[in-house]
Amino acid sequence: MAVVPYTNSGDTKKEQVAGMFNKISKKYDFLNHLLSLNIDKLWRKKAIRILSGFNPTRIIDIATGTADFAIAACKLNPEQITGVDISQGMLDIGRQKVKKKNLEGVIELVLADSEDLPFGNSCFDAAICSFGVRNFETLEKGLKEAYRVLNENGVFVILEFSKPGKAPFKQVYNFYFKKILPAIGRAVSKDSSAYSYLPDSVDAFPSGIGFIDILKKAGFVENRMVPLTFGIATIYICKKSKT
Repeated sequence: MAVVPYTNSGDTKKEQVAGMFNKISKKYDFLNHLLSLNIDKLWRKKAIRILSGFNPTRIIDIATGTADFAIAACKLNPEQITGVDISQGMLDIGRQKVKKKNLEGVIELVLADSEDLPFGNSCFDAAICSFGVRNFETLEKGLKEAYRVLNENGVFVILEFSKPGKAPFKQVYNFYFKKILPAIGRAVSKDSSAYSYLPDSVDAFPSGIGFIDILKKAGFVENRMVPLTFGIATIYICKKSKT
């Protein structure tokens, strides 16, 4: 059974995720940086350093949210970054940030489904995604769409939560992640489910080798992973195979 934000809703996971992010969009950045103690910014920087080795000129940021990853990727001086997301609320915040940073000539944000991208085959040199693949309704479908829009030998860099495996950090982290974080999230966002969905969705996500296996099934090659901060998050790097 799929993990969803609102268990009593009859909507699909995709509809629920879009609705959830629309509700919390105005508080999302504040909570994201507060609850991660700003470590998420360092994770994105590391992912961009890895991406820099591939010299992409056209980048798609899948499940871009409020465009933090897309903005960080501007450090690479690409010709174009296209961010897609299913939440209009998150994109509205992202557009404000892009405008404030005078990046409208580089970053375009599009309301679109990551599992049904409105682009032709082989349009991008690189795809990036931070904390988004976990929210796909059908993980394999979303990954295959990313594969489809990448150029031959294109790279996909994914930043996603994972699960620490070593004591005592594992126990301390689980207490914070499952007890403290949801309570703070509920109080600030006024959404009773959004920050309970976060740890539940992380628990359900096939991180580590399990996710590498799914990337292989989607067609990606040269798959590798870089654990971050005792395994709280992981960067996955994979490439589209040559045809």
